[in-house]
Amino acid sequence: MSLQIRPATRADVPLLRELIQALAEYEREPDAVKASEADLARSLFDEGATAHAVICEQDGVAVGFAVYFFNYSTWLGRNGLYLEDLFVRPHARGQGAGLALLRYLARLAVEQGCGRFEWSVLDWNQPAIDFYRAAGARPMDQWTVYRMDGQALADFARG
Repeated sequence: MSLQIRPATRADVPLLRELIQALAEYEREPDAVKASEADLARSLFDEGATAHAVICEQDGVAVGFAVYFFNYSTWLGRNGLYLEDLFVRPHARGQGAGLALLRYLARLAVEQGCGRFEWSVLDWNQPAIDFYRAAGARPMDQWTVYRMDGQALADFARG
């Protein structure tokens, strides 16, 4: 088995959309994906894009992906790398693809001088929690994620 991680390209947009849909299904939100291929192409590959994607291939076949972006820590005075999504197709799990994706991004964070590498995980996703803990990550139990989206975001923005 040969694993390779490579930066995604605009030509990968249909594949990324397929993998994102598979992730949504795994996360029990099959109807949650609103991003079209055009949205992904624009937000990941147009000039000024701030999010990035990588593809994990096993013997030349895509088995997973990750999407990330750089954030900032005022306490550290440095950027961080935030992992938005990491997904490995079910048939390829347990063969090192997830670890390869995570390690690729950790190396990128170190190369870019980032002070942190962070992500969120659903509290019911025990296999992912176990995987991240085994890799040496620790939960930030004191923190709660807040979100505004859709109409609530628009209403709040209008004041």
